[in-house]
Amino acid sequence: MSVSPAAAGTLIRRWRSRRRRSQLDVAVAAGVSTRHLSYLETGRATPSRLMVARLCAELEVPLRDRNTLLLAAGFAPDHTERPLDDLGPVREAVQAVLDGHDPNPAVAVNARWEVLASNRAMTTMLSGLPRSIAGPPLNILRATLHPDGMLGQLHDPARWRDDALRRARRQHEHTADAGLEALIAEIEQYPIPQSGVDHDGQADDLVMPMRLSTPLGELSLLYAVTVFGSPRDITTDELAIETFFPADEATRALLPLLIDDGA
Repeated sequence: MSVSPAAAGTLIRRWRSRRRRSQLDVAVAAGVSTRHLSYLETGRATPSRLMVARLCAELEVPLRDRNTLLLAAGFAPDHTERPLDDLGPVREAVQAVLDGHDPNPAVAVNARWEVLASNRAMTTMLSGLPRSIAGPPLNILRATLHPDGMLGQLHDPARWRDDALRRARRQHEHTADAGLEALIAEIEQYPIPQSGVDHDGQADDLVMPMRLSTPLGELSLLYAVTVFGSPRDITTDELAIETFFPADEATRALLPLLIDDGA
């Protein structure tokens, strides 16, 4: 396997710069000299497999990009990438969380917000999408923010567009995922919706709810994001479960009816 210390060094420097950390800071944290780190970044020295692992851990490099760095340094990749359905207990855990969350919506997505699995409530909510938006792959950001998607159901679409793009840009800053970068560029080209009449929140709101219209009435939802700790597989590393919760009693009563109506 050919070794490319210059390419490996460029990647190390790129991730250090992305994390906005100095050579001194990273060198001290990784237990190496600043001079050695400088040699690695300029290609004057070739990192060992252990050094790649230490720097990647310190810089929180995603598993997909750790494989790329290992290959650039002349080593075989450490991390597999298998479909969710092939992940055994991880797949079972994901489905248990999704199914256990019914009748509240829940969905598992990858780093580009492509849907990997969903529960009945979320499947029902997304069932009315046109084929051009529904995919495959079905992308939850596109489904929510595209003018032909669910955008018209949101009570304050301009604010939710801004919030979603802020989240996507923050995730891209962390992952440098090219597919996510392309999705952000696509969404930025969508027509900017007018601000709705929705208020900025009640005095007792702890989290800003998402409010959207459905055939059976208005839903007011809070959401949380869950990820796996200590992943070793790329799919698991990039997987997130978004769970939605009723923000008021009216939504709590309405969600079971939506599932029954969509059955």
